[in-house]
Amino acid sequence: MVKLKIPQRLNPGDKVASISISWGAAGELTHRYQKGKERLEQVFNLHVVETKHALQPAQWIYENPEARATDLMEAFSDPSIKAIISNIGGDDSIRILKYIDIEVIKQNPKIFIGFSDSTVTHFICLKAEISSFYGTSLLVGFAENYAMHDYQIEDVKRTLFSAEVIGRIYPNQQGWTSEFLDWFDISLQDIKRKLSPATGWKFLQGSSIVQGRLIGGCMEVLEMLKGTDYWPDLKMWKDSILFFETSEAMPKPEYIRWWLRNYASLGILQLAKGIIFGRPYDNFYAEQYEIELLKVLDEEGLSDLPVITQMDFGHTCPTFTLPYGRLAEINCIENTFSILEGGVL
Repeated sequence: MVKLKIPQRLNPGDKVASISISWGAAGELTHRYQKGKERLEQVFNLHVVETKHALQPAQWIYENPEARATDLMEAFSDPSIKAIISNIGGDDSIRILKYIDIEVIKQNPKIFIGFSDSTVTHFICLKAEISSFYGTSLLVGFAENYAMHDYQIEDVKRTLFSAEVIGRIYPNQQGWTSEFLDWFDISLQDIKRKLSPATGWKFLQGSSIVQGRLIGGCMEVLEMLKGTDYWPDLKMWKDSILFFETSEAMPKPEYIRWWLRNYASLGILQLAKGIIFGRPYDNFYAEQYEIELLKVLDEEGLSDLPVITQMDFGHTCPTFTLPYGRLAEINCIENTFSILEGGVL
């Protein structure tokens, strides 16, 4: 993989910017936005500012992809801003690509964190040869109902505030949730979501210890990126650990089969050292996705490629963060997953 620039770590008191680069939910859900902002300031001692259009109404955000791209480039180019935090995902940030000046991003490496439709921005960062962070967003993990999960707090501190090796990532033991509580109902903000019992991760196949550099994202969004100028060439996928997850749209299992066959046809699966898969929304289709994954790997003669599924990232809560381009390890002997480098400098 091409060596990526590593951003500087966060320190207490740093200024960070929130951005609405996809769905404009922050402008519609001001109570939830303020809760997430408050947690960033009180739990992590950060100073949060909004990009110029971050709190515009959702319809305005939808109608103005160029303004969203401008917000992103201005946040990267502002030396006082130390990190950019996505407010929420969505389904149309692919529309900003034609407005991006990649040199602006390339010359100003800094932390960008988000997930789901933020996969588009992560691949902008990849093209700019900057490591970014596939992790929670302001309206999700930071604004979690009732309180942030300890697992989430520890992850953010470990990944974004420390230059130490991230090390072994442990499965969340306190329980996970995808329970739907209507964000538009203000009375539900302080209601704790019900937790499903933590059952650990599933080491689906593999018998060895492998190391590779992290690359991936939300599978539906990756499909939008294929064929664009922002889709990396094969050298970026070589010796990688692929990370995949799916959205709350819960695509049918056959789509996983078809998409993975496409990765095989592109030569990407054959270059990978291993695959990790996030817990599907509400763990729906989890076993069916595993069946499809094993089917495609068997078709390609990759029946011993290490695979872990039902992991704590993506459209589940709480999550751990995956830094693009950093070296990770799947150990199928001891059933562990580790990130062998620091995410920040």
